Amino acid sequence: MLRIFFGHLPDEIYNTDIYYDNQYDKNWVTDEFARKVIRDIDSSEVIAPDLIKNDVFGTFPSTELSAGVKTLLLIKNIPGKIYNISNCGDNCSGYLLRLAEDRDIKVTLHHAMDFGKDFSVKVINDGKRKVISDPMEFLMLAHHYLKEV
Repeated sequence: MLRIFFGHLPDEIYNTDIYYDNQYDKNWVTDEFARKVIRDIDSSEVIAPDLIKNDVFGTFPSTELSAGVKTLLLIKNIPGKIYNISNCGDNCSGYLLRLAEDRDIKVTLHHAMDFGKDFSVKVINDGKRKVISDPMEFLMLAHHYLKEV
């Protein structure tokens, strides 16, 4: 399940963009999940390990992917860390939920992300472990916890 903490945690990886650039493996982009994410979110195609192609930007290494894609690839390939998913746009939310289907993923969030209408996440602020599946309740909790930041 996706376990969300609204706000900062001392051990979170806040800037996932830079962390990816220093930790990635060039082969991360070659599996089916990565190819789909790169196609859907960055409108790009994987040509080879660490070689991506986009109609506008031409070819580039995976260090030039969007911060959202980088965050998803980090969560998939280096589990057990706490990543700041505010580096992701709302277009990443479905992939975050998919990654959390078969394992617990703990993340921080610094804004109210749109998970759509059909989702289930666990908000873990204040030591509470509240499962949320209602968009309005999620928005109200985000507002409650983030207004203090």
